[in-house]
Amino acid sequence: MEDNGRYSTKEQCRLLSLNRSGLYYQKRQASAKKLEAMKAIDEVYTAFPVYGSRKITAALSLCGIPISRPTVAKYMVFMGLEAVYPKPNLSKAHPEHRIFPYLLRGVKASHPNHIWGADITYIRMTGGFMYLVAYLDWFSRYVVSWELSDSLDDGFVADALKAALKTGIPEICNSDQGSQFTGHTVTGILLDNGIKISMDGRGRAMDNIFTERLWRTVKYEDVYLKDYASPRDLRAGLTEFFIRYNTQRLHQALGYRTPATVYFARPDVL
Repeated sequence: MEDNGRYSTKEQCRLLSLNRSGLYYQKRQASAKKLEAMKAIDEVYTAFPVYGSRKITAALSLCGIPISRPTVAKYMVFMGLEAVYPKPNLSKAHPEHRIFPYLLRGVKASHPNHIWGADITYIRMTGGFMYLVAYLDWFSRYVVSWELSDSLDDGFVADALKAALKTGIPEICNSDQGSQFTGHTVTGILLDNGIKISMDGRGRAMDNIFTERLWRTVKYEDVYLKDYASPRDLRAGLTEFFIRYNTQRLHQALGYRTPATVYFARPDVL
């Protein structure tokens, strides 16, 4: 509604069914000490994704960063990090969300839009952090779409999916069992488009390995080098990075071709 003085804030909130307290809420910023610890955890995890909280705590201690294992474990949950190795289930999916079976056992991506992988990673900034989601075509390694958010809700995941579907429709979309991917909004979009949903089995080690490799590339070749100061700078920088990644970065597994070359090639000339 236009703020023309005709309606008080209380009346506007009543008409829009909004909680008035939400208008005055200011997101609490993490302390500098916490941000530094999270940055260090992210660097260790990116280098050694098989490390759990115990080994990350030990690695930080060797670097002169005193921090307890419970604190590391708490920060890892907050950052959405989990060690990549077979292990007991340590997290719970949303009780009201459906968990779909893993469909990729013995299946290899054979053409563009055969299998997409979706995943979320923590992205550090100078004075804060964001979360990055991407939809990656497994056959070509082409990043079909990506989006940023300052929270782990499913809105930015759904927005990225809608953007991706303007480029192509995969046969299968694979993700983990996080609530951002099991929610009705995201699964509904996939099912409405006739896309089969696959979710990593609990304790499976490398179901989304292509996306894990993408995160390492994003961080080592861009985020860690540039240390972005604001969400605006981060978005602008990642826009440039993903254009280069898709159209200029050669992949040995693709016969030294770029992801875009393979993704947009005709099937009969691959």
